[in-house]
Amino acid sequence: MLLYIHIPYCDSKCYYCSFNSYTTKHHTKKVYMQRLYKQLEYELDRFEVKRGDIATLFIGGGTPTTVDATMYEDIFELISPYLNKNAEITTEANPNSATKEWLETMKSFGVNRVSFGVQSFDDDKLKKLNRSHTSKDAIRAIQSAKSVGIKRISLDIIYNFAGDSTKSISNDIDKASLLPVEHISAYELTIESNTPFEATPYVKQNSTKLARFTADYIQQKGFRQYEISNFGIPSKHNLGYWKLKEYIGVGAGAVGFRGNKRLYTTNSIEEYIKEPTKIETETLSKEDMDLERLFLGLRSKIGFNKEVVPKDKRFLLDILIQEKKLLFKNGKYYNKDYFLADEIALYLSN
Repeated sequence: MLLYIHIPYCDSKCYYCSFNSYTTKHHTKKVYMQRLYKQLEYELDRFEVKRGDIATLFIGGGTPTTVDATMYEDIFELISPYLNKNAEITTEANPNSATKEWLETMKSFGVNRVSFGVQSFDDDKLKKLNRSHTSKDAIRAIQSAKSVGIKRISLDIIYNFAGDSTKSISNDIDKASLLPVEHISAYELTIESNTPFEATPYVKQNSTKLARFTADYIQQKGFRQYEISNFGIPSKHNLGYWKLKEYIGVGAGAVGFRGNKRLYTTNSIEEYIKEPTKIETETLSKEDMDLERLFLGLRSKIGFNKEVVPKDKRFLLDILIQEKKLLFKNGKYYNKDYFLADEIALYLSN
């Protein structure tokens, strides 16, 4: 069982961000955390969660570091009995607000992994992305996490932004690899609807060469790729999503998953505060589930079984093996080139 907690507050809105987050509603934090607690009680009962069932907890956003660490105390007291003794407990963190005190308090609650939204160590690029921190802030925050005893640290970078080159990306990766991190996520810039960058789509490059360079260079630094955007010691929480394990989603805009049903809360903070247990349900067909397993298996190291491929398409698996696009091992198929995941999924499903 996985648990995700959504914190929909940010100090500033990045120009590429389409996540459910707000910069002008900080006055609602206290009551929001109280309603989040109420939904969590409801979900623990509805999912019939037992002592020790929760293997991973991920606090994401938004920006979890915009909420005072003491405001998480009741949440941790509630979930503590349900956490597995070896649970991976991750929080996202923004370098400008992840103070040493905040990190220390969260560690005292059980947080043992922190994922920093760094995006770049180039201050000019950070400004153009509308990030609210500098490269010095990022280095300080990561070192602070290490100093308070958090051993599992991850950071994100963004590539294929206008002006990115092999030189600039290698500089980011060089600096990242010198820090005490065990994991790097490298995300290609995407232009999303209802974001400032939607009006300036030319800020995105479409360089497949740079994408492959980024992945190769990160691996040269000793971070092994286990998914198209992720390198290093795998996040158990991420792997749980990709294996379609059940998960509870708590907070405004959070998503849960149980059986063949996806569960959605409202995106509105105000509506969530009024009715935190009002949840919409989407039922997934077997075909939907199979397609997800195929897609997720192709873009990560988890692979997939032939049963998720339509019967009339399974002969194509042998062709892909002969062409050295897929590897068959211990009854499962594995993609040898994650950057071809979409094309192979389309080839096998249509």
